[in-house]
Amino acid sequence: MNKEMLGALDALEREKGISKAIVIEALEAAMISAYKRHYGQAQNVEVEFDEKKGDVHIFSVKEVTEEVMDSQLEVSLEEAQKVNPAYEIGDMIRFEVTPKDFGRIAAQTAKQVILQRVREAERSIIYNEFSAYENEIMQGIVERQDNRYIYVNLGKIEAVLSKHDQIPNEVYQPHDRIKVYIHKVENTSKGPQVYVSRSHPDLLKRLFEQEIPEVYDGEVEIVSIAREAGDRAKVAVKAENPDIDPVGTCVGPKGQRVQAIVNELKGENMDIVEWNEDPAIFISNALNPAQVVNVVFDDTQRACTVVVPDFQLSLAIGKRGQNARLAAKLTGFKIDIKPESEMEALADVEEEVVEEILEEGVELVSEVEEVEVETENNSEE
Repeated sequence: MNKEMLGALDALEREKGISKAIVIEALEAAMISAYKRHYGQAQNVEVEFDEKKGDVHIFSVKEVTEEVMDSQLEVSLEEAQKVNPAYEIGDMIRFEVTPKDFGRIAAQTAKQVILQRVREAERSIIYNEFSAYENEIMQGIVERQDNRYIYVNLGKIEAVLSKHDQIPNEVYQPHDRIKVYIHKVENTSKGPQVYVSRSHPDLLKRLFEQEIPEVYDGEVEIVSIAREAGDRAKVAVKAENPDIDPVGTCVGPKGQRVQAIVNELKGENMDIVEWNEDPAIFISNALNPAQVVNVVFDDTQRACTVVVPDFQLSLAIGKRGQNARLAAKLTGFKIDIKPESEMEALADVEEEVVEEILEEGVELVSEVEEVEVETENNSEE
């Protein structure tokens, strides 16, 4: 070891951001391993690395005992006091055992260990960096793909985009620049693994924050998102300030703000609706663009029946039930949509049933009264 090694350590810390202390720790571990391997020594040894000169010193550590059972691990009190009369039973003494040719052997042996520690340190730095980006979006470049993943270059690491996290029917070509949502970062045995998504609902939330300053600042709050990636999404927004129109703010002049998000998601349709603390109003807003006549809640469970005009039924349900499905996800209510005519017919039937029951009740009361009168007459006789 020499000053060139010290210069290399300084360069690693300066250029790669790897702490010199981490590399020195790796060096010391390598020296101990090399010494035991090449000199057949199994006793306790310690390494002392001189950070000023770059020299390495190896010491054998022995315990002072009355009777020596293992000369590699123990030293007699008599021998210890020859070194220093102050030593007592139980003290630990270091004896330097650095071989003359150890520097060359140690350097060769330590090379792979040092490289491994350097790689581990680099991985740790990358993991810590990208862990801070978890639940955020980044722009990456598509590099390649296989049967499992699209590989996206995020600069210092190659992230993976699974089929589940891809937008259906979206085509990814090498060198394409795309925005991705980092939903998970793992530190595996092979190094950090970053999982990204294009279909995650929170990707939409982060895009709104990027494109709409009021959302980023918190003046407009995104309450909930329901999304079928690549096709359609519903976003519920609210504003504490009554002077702010949350929907208009998100849409922007001539729809420019929301259009930027739609373009990023390759044409995914976007419904922005206003949240309301009244569930009936919120559900009505969520079923936009359909008109809602009435909302009837089931008190026993989080469900409701929504009444719409007959000509609005297909619009309320949507293609393949999508509008109703997204509205249910957005509001958290199970929604059953009925046409107005069916509800009126049901109401008519219910009214007829009530009338019949009332009529039967009157007849029954009359019969009871007649029986009572007859009974009274018979009693008098």
